Amino acid sequence: MKADLADLNAFLAVAQARGFRDAARTVGASASTLSEAVRRLEVRLGVRLLHRTTRSVVPTEAGARLIERLAPALGEVEAALDVVHLYRDTPAGTLRLNVPVSAARLVLPAILPGFLAAYPDIQVEIVAEDGFVDMVASGCDAGIRYDERLEQDMIAVPIGPRIQRFATAAAPAYLDARGRPTHPRDLLDHGCLRGRFTSGAITSPWEFERDGEIVRIEPKGPLVASVAGAVDLLVDVAVAGGGIIHLFEDWLRPALDRGALEPVLPDWWQSFSGPFLYYSGRRLVPPPLRALLDFIRG
Repeated sequence: MKADLADLNAFLAVAQARGFRDAARTVGASASTLSEAVRRLEVRLGVRLLHRTTRSVVPTEAGARLIERLAPALGEVEAALDVVHLYRDTPAGTLRLNVPVSAARLVLPAILPGFLAAYPDIQVEIVAEDGFVDMVASGCDAGIRYDERLEQDMIAVPIGPRIQRFATAAAPAYLDARGRPTHPRDLLDHGCLRGRFTSGAITSPWEFERDGEIVRIEPKGPLVASVAGAVDLLVDVAVAGGGIIHLFEDWLRPALDRGALEPVLPDWWQSFSGPFLYYSGRRLVPPPLRALLDFIRG
């Protein structure tokens, strides 16, 4: 049974955005146009693909099965069309990246302005979330993660700073009132500000290292906020004296430099390997992704 490619793209956009309005903003079409496309596809296939309520849009079982096969297939279609751009003087097309929120905040700002200036015919789309997803199935060309151990068909390329650190800090007023920890275990007596991943897991234990000794603690505290969208809230609460925060040093650096936050246990701050750009080795590398690879290597 034949289905219009535009209708399939519309269905996938709505399913991934979990709503017609968000999908409309993403693809640059009206919500009513997308709704009509999905309705047309459902009629043609004879099965409901999406559960629609006033608050959400969720794929049915049939819709979920279609997405599993459709997202990689449409990605291959996009890659095939991008091959045409090889015959242009400069690379062109869309580059879709799935990245953690920390990379969107700390890594990409140092890379994207120069890249976009060097390749004006490339449009970059960033999907920032805290969980690691199936990059190909999500319709992205590449992703960023903080671990070079990947599936066999994935290729990893270093991107951004090669060494980063977790920093622990609090407002000077908080430390004046509650005392300054001298050992990581002292943090168990303090109010610690923690993050929660989309999976529901809390960002703990907090890990510290000095002279080969590693200490892990399970902190407690008055505030837990989403890593996906509320990290700046944690920083603001820490600056206001609400507790001790444990986060990427680069994220806290502005507040540390202006004295709004004071380092806590800096001799124990743990270093870790910087991020990697990863992509599938099973498909032709689209020209926009090849341009990014050349840019970060060059």
